[in-house]
Amino acid sequence: MSFIKTTNADTATGTTAARPARRATPEPGFVEFVGLIAFMMALISLSIDNLLPAFGAIQADLGIADPNALQYVLTAYMAGFGVMQLVYGPVSDVIGRRPTLMIGLSVYCVGSVLAIAAHGFEWLLVARAVQGMGAAAARVLTVTIVRDRFSGREMARVMSLTMMVFIIVPIFAPAIGQLFLFVGSWHMIFVSMLGLALVQIVWFNRRMPETLHPEYRRPFSVARIRDGVRTCVTTRVSIGYATAMGLMMGSLMGYLGSSQAIFEVDVYALGPMFPMAFGLIAMVMGFASFLNSRLVRRLGMRRMSHTGICGFVAVGAVQLALAFAFDGRPPLFLFGVVLAANMFLFSLTVPNFNAMAMEPLGAIAGTASSVIGSYTTIASAALGALVGQAFDGTVVPLGFGYFGLGACALLVVLWTERFRLFVPHHPDPVR
Repeated sequence: MSFIKTTNADTATGTTAARPARRATPEPGFVEFVGLIAFMMALISLSIDNLLPAFGAIQADLGIADPNALQYVLTAYMAGFGVMQLVYGPVSDVIGRRPTLMIGLSVYCVGSVLAIAAHGFEWLLVARAVQGMGAAAARVLTVTIVRDRFSGREMARVMSLTMMVFIIVPIFAPAIGQLFLFVGSWHMIFVSMLGLALVQIVWFNRRMPETLHPEYRRPFSVARIRDGVRTCVTTRVSIGYATAMGLMMGSLMGYLGSSQAIFEVDVYALGPMFPMAFGLIAMVMGFASFLNSRLVRRLGMRRMSHTGICGFVAVGAVQLALAFAFDGRPPLFLFGVVLAANMFLFSLTVPNFNAMAMEPLGAIAGTASSVIGSYTTIASAALGALVGQAFDGTVVPLGFGYFGLGACALLVVLWTERFRLFVPHHPDPVR
């Protein structure tokens, strides 16, 4: 008999309770489980990062006059991604995790086909929005399935390992996108996205059993969904850490939107070397996620994430000061080191924020994942668009984004924890 695992809350270090599984097929082991979940997250990351080197080709092919308009290729994806997360969680609480994910991945495949056939910028934006609407299922179900099986520090560990793969993908994604440009057109990048989605569908169908606990399965009810949303937004820990996560992710989205202009074209003019610079910073983030997965069980989510957010704000201040000191164009090595340090701290923080936001909401994991995911995605996309559209040929707007958004996130965390940082405690889960 296979088992669904859960752990104690924030101070738990690995004790488990067993629930009988609801399917005779053996579950994947821990490594394969993390691999399956990470592959879902990697699909989201690839849908953003391997398209970045194609901005120039898309601009030339589709006759786009304003280079900053290319950022809408990311914004359209994130818009569909953010809005549809509100749907998949409640649906998964009714019909289960597996069928919900299959619906979402099917929508993603439709968006990929539309993008492959796109011959106009508006058409491409619509295709990207449809892709995002499908990918939203992967985002929601990733967190939901992990929460079905784990809680507390063990959940933070799994999310860190998953995030590590999610972050490692950008090390290779721009280079892969560049390779497709060498051998074909930018449309081939979307062919690869379609292929990976089909692999995910087959792998998940064959290996992942249904993880929704029978006692948590809910008949469809608008009132139940409303009550679940109310629980999410009125639980101080959940809404507080979700808000802080959205603010920090806004800085990341600002970086993604302007990274091609900063590294490849305007500020440092690296040209084909852009994927290498992008990948080195992603490598630092991946190492930080791995480190977090090893330390969080011993030190706790709050100690790790509170240290991370305080460091993030401090390094953000240094980043902004450097931008002003060098008229918006600090030396590449210096800028890269400071940016990498900030992304290192980002990766020590955000996975734990995510786990702490979900921790009290195990009984409504699907709805909670939808609400938190949609909220953080829409907030980060809007904030990231503001930072990205402010790009003026210097790194000053990005410095303001990292420092300003980080400082706001720290203030929110202080409110959430009633001005007591670094103190582990036992949240009272909603059951």
